[in-house]
Amino acid sequence: MLFMVIESFREGRAPDIYRRFRDHGRLAPEGLRYVSSWVDLEFRRCFQLMEAEDESLFRQWTSHWEDLAEFEVVPVRTSADAAAAIAPQL
Repeated sequence: MLFMVIESFREGRAPDIYRRFRDHGRLAPEGLRYVSSWVDLEFRRCFQLMEAEDESLFRQWTSHWEDLAEFEVVPVRTSADAAAAIAPQL
């Protein structure tokens, strides 16, 4: 299953986030797979596409970062899957 993670950096903490990532990696539990990410130009938010079969893995992962950021985890589907799902209603 795919998830869009919206990570909102706490004020002034972007350098700390990048430092921890540099020193310790993503700190994700086994079964939580990083796909790709994008960061806004002001270093306030990061949008991460991740994959997992068990949504509870996100709680394990975010617990390592809660002092530096807040997280919103949104289950998503590809555009192709969305088009197929809505097609019967068209």
